[in-house]
Amino acid sequence: MEHEENAIYQNGELVGRVVGPEIDEANRKIRFQEIHGADWLLIPDECEYQKYRIVIDKVKYATKEGQEAIQKGRILRDIEADITSFGKQ
Repeated sequence: MEHEENAIYQNGELVGRVVGPEIDEANRKIRFQEIHGADWLLIPDECEYQKYRIVIDKVKYATKEGQEAIQKGRILRDIEADITSFGKQ
C-alpha cells in the first residue's frame, strides 16, 4: 500500500492528515501547522510521515470538531515532532 504524501501513519494505518509541514533535518525536527482527522493518533507513540519516523513532542492546541465541521474529529495545531529515523517512503 502506498502512503499519501500529507498523511501520518501508525502501524500501517492512516491516523491523520497534515497541513503546513516544515522539515528541519539538521535539527531532526518537523513542525506541522495542523493535523486533522487525528482521532486514532496515539501520542507519543512513533509514527511515519513520508520518509521519516517521528515522535510528536509538543502540541500547542487540540480540539474535537463536530459532525457539522468540514474537518471532523480531533484536530491538533502547532505541532512539533522529533525525527527518530530516516527511511524510504
